[in-house]
Amino acid sequence: MKTKMKQRQTIKSVLTLLFLFFFIFSQAQLKGGHILGAMGLQSGTQAPANTLSVYVPGYFYNACSLRNEDGDESISNPDINMFITGAGAAYISDLKILGANYGATILLAFASNTIQGNTIDSKNSLALTDMFLQPVQLGWHNKRADFVFNYSLYLPTGRFTAGASDNAGLGMFINEFSGGTTLFFNDKKTFHFSVLASYEINGKKKDTEIKTGDILSVEGGLGKTFYMMNAEKTAPKSILNAGLIYYMQFKVSNDKIPAGNLILEPEKDRIGGVGAEVNYFHIGCRTSAGLRWISEMGAVNRFQGNTFFLTLAHVFSLEKEKNNK
Repeated sequence: MKTKMKQRQTIKSVLTLLFLFFFIFSQAQLKGGHILGAMGLQSGTQAPANTLSVYVPGYFYNACSLRNEDGDESISNPDINMFITGAGAAYISDLKILGANYGATILLAFASNTIQGNTIDSKNSLALTDMFLQPVQLGWHNKRADFVFNYSLYLPTGRFTAGASDNAGLGMFINEFSGGTTLFFNDKKTFHFSVLASYEINGKKKDTEIKTGDILSVEGGLGKTFYMMNAEKTAPKSILNAGLIYYMQFKVSNDKIPAGNLILEPEKDRIGGVGAEVNYFHIGCRTSAGLRWISEMGAVNRFQGNTFFLTLAHVFSLEKEKNNK
């Protein structure tokens, strides 16, 4: 009897190890919560004070290939298309902290085919994914440069079970700190270059000792702002912002995946990408639409593909309401 019990325990241990090794080698690298492509032109600039922006994002990622630790193609056309949408709000106040305007952002999102790592069988229908919350956003505005500092949280509100292929979330709390600037090359602030660096600290995945390594993301762009004048040529009726954008992402510390008495640490991943962005804001309607496209390159230990990001927003001016009271 004891022999049979030991055999069962041995078989169970072997199956567990096989599962872990499958999990490791099928995913190779674990993904973080930061969505590349969400920032681009003027990423180092905070929106005007006394505004509330309500927005709907549309993120689409098409994986064209899976790259190995040498950057060579290991799988072509993996047939993975990730989609995220939802509803969010961003509030910028006139409250000053250290000379900066205070703001906050929240996004309730839904995702399909959530990419957790390098597995090619990530298949889930559109479902609630992890929530994005930015309780601290500070913005400084100077004559030739803007600056921002942000603290963000990713809350594990999406469905997650370790090893499942239909997870809607990543199953972990994430803390992220970011800072950046937008530099203006003329007095009218119509020609600009921006950079925003974000450092992501990932917690352990739900009900496991698996921990995703820290991740550094850098995003920004070089662009030009155009003011479309009204018929009388007395005031602008709309604003067009267009230019080239980029992003880079690096795994700073190794993933940690327990396997028995071992802690496996797969090689780090990285990615780069360049593309274009165009934004249109109608001043009278106070509505905006923005589109970003980025083609990825130089991927190591991760998917390489194309990112599309569409944002529709309406901006409420709280200054008008304040003046009317």
